[in-house]
Amino acid sequence: MRVLVVDDNADLLSSMELILSAAGHQTRTCDDTRRAIELNREEPADVLITDIFMPGVDGLETITEFRSIWPHLKIVAMSGGGHISKRDYLSVALKIGADAMVRKPFEPQALLELVGQLVPRQP
Repeated sequence: MRVLVVDDNADLLSSMELILSAAGHQTRTCDDTRRAIELNREEPADVLITDIFMPGVDGLETITEFRSIWPHLKIVAMSGGGHISKRDYLSVALKIGADAMVRKPFEPQALLELVGQLVPRQP
C-alpha cells in the first residue's frame, strides 16, 4: 500500500515512515501540503495521513483540497491539539472529508490497524 504522510514535525515524519515501511507500506513524507500534492500527482497514494495543525496550509485545507482532486483517496486526520475554542478539529476533519482520525500520541500498532482497515491488503 502507498501511504503519504504530511506533518510539520520532522521527528514524527521519521517515526511514521519507519513504522509504515517496516509493515511493508511504500511510504513518502513531507512537511508541506503543496509538496504533498506534487508527490501524489507523481505517484498516487492509497492513504493520506495529515496533521491538522501546520503552518501555512493547515490540515483541514489539506483534506478539502485532496478530497476535491482525489475523491476516492482514503484520508486520516491526526492531531495532538484537538480542542481549541471548544471545537474538536478532528471531528470537523471527519465532517469535511477525512475517513478516519487518530489522536497523538498513538501506538504504532493502532496506526497500522487503522490504515489496514481503510485499505485492506490484496491477497
